[in-house]
Amino acid sequence: MQQDTSRAVLITGSTSGIGLAVAHGFGRAGYHVMLHGLADADSAQALCQEFAQYDGKVGFSSADVSSEEGCAQLVSETREAIGNPSVLVNNAGIQFTAPTHEFPSDVWQQILAINLSASFYLMRDLVPAMRAANWGRIINIASVHGLVASENKAGYCAAKHGLVGLTKVVALENSDRNITANAICPGWVETPLIQPQIESISREQGVDLDTARAQLVGAKQPMAKASPPNAIAELAMYLCGDFASTITGASLPVDGGWTAQ
Repeated sequence: MQQDTSRAVLITGSTSGIGLAVAHGFGRAGYHVMLHGLADADSAQALCQEFAQYDGKVGFSSADVSSEEGCAQLVSETREAIGNPSVLVNNAGIQFTAPTHEFPSDVWQQILAINLSASFYLMRDLVPAMRAANWGRIINIASVHGLVASENKAGYCAAKHGLVGLTKVVALENSDRNITANAICPGWVETPLIQPQIESISREQGVDLDTARAQLVGAKQPMAKASPPNAIAELAMYLCGDFASTITGASLPVDGGWTAQ
């Protein structure tokens, strides 16, 4: 693995869910961690205090990655807080559902900006330092919806399919510099975001929460259980290890068999 002086990671969208789990994984491993997301000053301070238990530095940015300028701000603040990151985890994302013929154009643009363009800008700006160091790891948190489609998710599926393709391009372009780029494609993950859907099914069907959870997840996944956020974190950590040095340009589903159908 890279030298300790370059053990620095930027994780976008890391105030909760998958991103926060990934951040804690890298923190436990001794990395300097740059957190990012929507949080007020008090919440950001409390979040950074969680990472005081680890040996590395921690920083936080609330930069708006829906714009090129916001991505540039995030890069600048990251370098100031922890130096040039040797690992970039593009996790920030938003979701919206509507039939394609009713999909609002402003929401379409926002989804593409955050779920796809932000990853492009951050990779474009951070890869040169990785190339100079002859080591880097790029991990894009895509989705099963980067591999297959679902109704009413035009923006999300378009962005995540684009992110999978972009990952492959970056992998090819940097294969001679000991830099890998891979996409992790989660299916259902146990985060607070799915709880309202579980509770809605429970109310409508008159079933308990466990039954509702299995019904929600099992509608897509043959293995009707959601992955814990730590599963995504551990895979991200593995991709930074010595044994993963030839895994690049891959799209790795963690989806209970969803995309095996």
